[in-house]
Amino acid sequence: MIIDFHTHIFPPLFRDQRLKFTSHESAFESLYSSPGAKLVGAKELIRTMDEDEVQHSVVFGFPWEHAEHYKRHNDYIIESVQQYPDRLTGFCCFSPLSSGGPGEAERCLRQGLSGVGELAVYNSGLTSEVVRALGDVMAICSQTDLPFLLHTNEPVGHKYPGKTPNTLWQIYDFIKTYPQNRIVLAHWGGGILFYGLMKREVREAFQNVWFDTAASPFLYTQDIYRIAGEIIGFDKILFGSDYPLLRPQRYFNEMSSAKISQSHMEQIAGVNAARLLGL
Repeated sequence: MIIDFHTHIFPPLFRDQRLKFTSHESAFESLYSSPGAKLVGAKELIRTMDEDEVQHSVVFGFPWEHAEHYKRHNDYIIESVQQYPDRLTGFCCFSPLSSGGPGEAERCLRQGLSGVGELAVYNSGLTSEVVRALGDVMAICSQTDLPFLLHTNEPVGHKYPGKTPNTLWQIYDFIKTYPQNRIVLAHWGGGILFYGLMKREVREAFQNVWFDTAASPFLYTQDIYRIAGEIIGFDKILFGSDYPLLRPQRYFNEMSSAKISQSHMEQIAGVNAARLLGL
């Protein structure tokens, strides 16, 4: 079974009138103001899943700052999961700094969503203010034993839309602050996984942490799959395409070239996600 743990879908209003929302949402503007930045809906995702032989996907929206925007988007995620219950698992999304975040998380989880994410603060990174602001949301996820997906990125290298000024220390402080939560760090955790080689403390901090592969072909060589598996364990890696940014097959071509075993590929492709989601 192939499970894509990282996909984005948008309701028609945001897809058809994207420029209407860029003036009030700076993060959305930075990622999606260009007409070339793809926005897709649930039907297009399902069609692509069928073409790429993906059986199940985790879907979420965008960390909007305004409540009317994230509520509208989360409602669409709820509707999409209800329409395709055997194909989609939904997470709720909102700005980590939104005062209405905890209430929105509770509302969405009551209506059938299965986690929170992909949450991000694109203009500041994971400051101490952001970490503290997520306290109530993390408590809700911990009490319900549901996963929390956090946007991270490497603090070095080229700039691109959506790259935040986070640091490895900030990412580490976040996972240390919430050790009881099941946390998924997007985009290979910004590279913090390499510190799993340290003999003390860091590897223990990864006990409840998973890493998704989203955007990997743009960021790392194919060796990342083998090296990451050797450092943190292949059971900690979740295939995520960041669709519609990239199609799944590109990831599997790279995994094949990385010369990892078939059993490890199966873990990454879906076994680990199925266990984490309870599918």
